[in-house]
Amino acid sequence: MAKKTDPDVRLSLPDLRQRIDAVDRQIQELIAERAGYARQVGVAKGPLKAAIDYYKPEREAQVLRGVVDRNQGPLSNEELHRVFREIMSACLAQQNPLKIAYLGPEGTFSQTAVQKHFGHSVIAIPMASIEEVFAEVESSDADFGVVPVENSTEGAVHHTFDMFYTTPLKICGEIELRVHQNLMSRATDLAHIERVYSHAQSLAQCKGWLRRHLPKAERIPVSSNAEAARRARNADDAAAIAGLAAAQVYGLKILAPNIEDRPDNTTRFFVLGRELFPPSGHDKTSLLLAVKDQPGALYSLLTPLAKHGISMTRIESRPARGAKWEYVFFVDVEGHVDSGALKAALNDLGPVAAQLKVLGAYPAAIV
Repeated sequence: MAKKTDPDVRLSLPDLRQRIDAVDRQIQELIAERAGYARQVGVAKGPLKAAIDYYKPEREAQVLRGVVDRNQGPLSNEELHRVFREIMSACLAQQNPLKIAYLGPEGTFSQTAVQKHFGHSVIAIPMASIEEVFAEVESSDADFGVVPVENSTEGAVHHTFDMFYTTPLKICGEIELRVHQNLMSRATDLAHIERVYSHAQSLAQCKGWLRRHLPKAERIPVSSNAEAARRARNADDAAAIAGLAAAQVYGLKILAPNIEDRPDNTTRFFVLGRELFPPSGHDKTSLLLAVKDQPGALYSLLTPLAKHGISMTRIESRPARGAKWEYVFFVDVEGHVDSGALKAALNDLGPVAAQLKVLGAYPAAIV
């Protein structure tokens, strides 16, 4: 065990390095011990188990919340969360790495969301569309999928919501990713830029900056920010708006970092799986609700939630399929579907809703 130093005692540089080396050895020993226990869990569960059989999101959420609750600095909650996320990811991968489908190609914010939620010790599978992510998980070719669902600046990703009309998949996690947009190019300065490629949402998130700094540049929406970076690497007069990962993958220089118009720009992602998981202690439940065409229909849907003290955190309306001028509602509420109060609310909702579908119950995002 490394010695603790009186904060009033000033050590020499060689002594400080010696103490750091001792702590590093201790950390390494403890990580090895943790990995050993994780391996024993695999043995206890028996042979022929797939990676998904060892993955317990509710347990991981409890561990990571404990890390954040115990944190007294100097590292931030986000930094400690990332460190422990990677340790847990590496320990789980001893059995067999999880396969995670995401909206690709490589270098998108969706890939960054995969790494934040699952760590780097997984097999990340880029897909060409949101539909393909759903299909990959439904067919069991991937254990889980990650898709964008909304942005704090530009609102909902409607295509993701529309997939829930027919899919049997469940939402089993959420990720909140602080999104920094960067202008990148082969060019050396802004004066050479005549075209800017990016996903339509990213162009919208940076429209103020573009108006001020590149008012004459053509703005060209493409399928993803990674595709924008791929196009920009082939021309000296083009730039892309994307994340740092795309600049690294496609070998581009950052001409201007953090060009998003709002400093709190955040994208929320859903983790898709094939089953519901038990409560973690701090959860959300997502519902699809269809209303009957009658006066006060929406009020009748919300009344049972209020009656049982269920807090609604989000509501999004979408046109109903096959019914002109009728709508369905996607609703997020606090609590797990297995909790008594929410169960009672859903029982009351049943008679007044034309359709009631539980889309998922999952740990609330931590950091």
